[in-house]
Amino acid sequence: MSRRIPRILALTGLIVGVVWLALWLGGGLEAMQAWAADQQRQVQTLIAGAVRRLRAGEPGSGAALIAVCFTYGVVHAVGPGHGKVLIGGYGIGTRVPVLRLSVLSVLASLAQAGVAVALVWGGINLLNLTREALTDLAEQELTDLSTVLIGLVGLWLMLRGLRQLWRQQAAHDHHHHHDENCGCGHAHGPSPEQAIQTRSIRDAAALILGIAIRPCTGALFLLILTWRLDIFAMGVAGSFAMGLGTAAVTVAVAILSVWAREGGLSLLPETGAGARVLQVVPAIVMVAAGGLIALIATGMLI
Repeated sequence: MSRRIPRILALTGLIVGVVWLALWLGGGLEAMQAWAADQQRQVQTLIAGAVRRLRAGEPGSGAALIAVCFTYGVVHAVGPGHGKVLIGGYGIGTRVPVLRLSVLSVLASLAQAGVAVALVWGGINLLNLTREALTDLAEQELTDLSTVLIGLVGLWLMLRGLRQLWRQQAAHDHHHHHDENCGCGHAHGPSPEQAIQTRSIRDAAALILGIAIRPCTGALFLLILTWRLDIFAMGVAGSFAMGLGTAAVTVAVAILSVWAREGGLSLLPETGAGARVLQVVPAIVMVAAGGLIALIATGMLI
């Protein structure tokens, strides 16, 4: 009974994940995305009003600005975006622990806010760029760069999955000629846990860079506005509040992706002949997830 309940919960995650993916790929979430875009416009108006009240010195205006910025981050993340594709695809394709993926999601969102701050400060101070130039830079060049990086991460996942498949096949062939007590001194193939471990710092750096390199337009709007009104520090605080709002959604995507992945793996037997399948399937899923990420990134560029 103790094993049955976790399996049911895992399978529920798989079902939810498959339904969500089908709706997204089939355009079933367009209404939600349209709602999110409309909410973003309304919240931007609220941000402008909060900034004016802050400039006028009204009591509580600072806290109100932070709250509105956090809300903007949430509704902004509900719409289409690179971060959810990368976090979700990585969570499904690799057996990364949910806590680690959630922490990476938060760090990526905060890094995205940091890039917006650096872009506005450097663009105005060092390059003397206008608001339009900064916005165009973020929405065109940096968006394309972020998409390319995400596509490269997808290809990287595919390569890793293929390498795991090759290594597992080589270990399987080696096992036919040696047993555990043959004394040859060789490891006779990785365990399922070793085969699917993802502890690489490069993974974390690629995820964070792919998401953070494209700053949020709302953060740029806030930072430029507060710069002009000489309250740039509050703009920085509001931008990081937006990042935390975005992280609230990407963490939910991270949890759902891990939940769905574990649901799929729970269907596989852990002993007997099925143990061989359990070793191979995660690598196959990694190849498929990497291919999907690369395909989506290519579509975004086109």
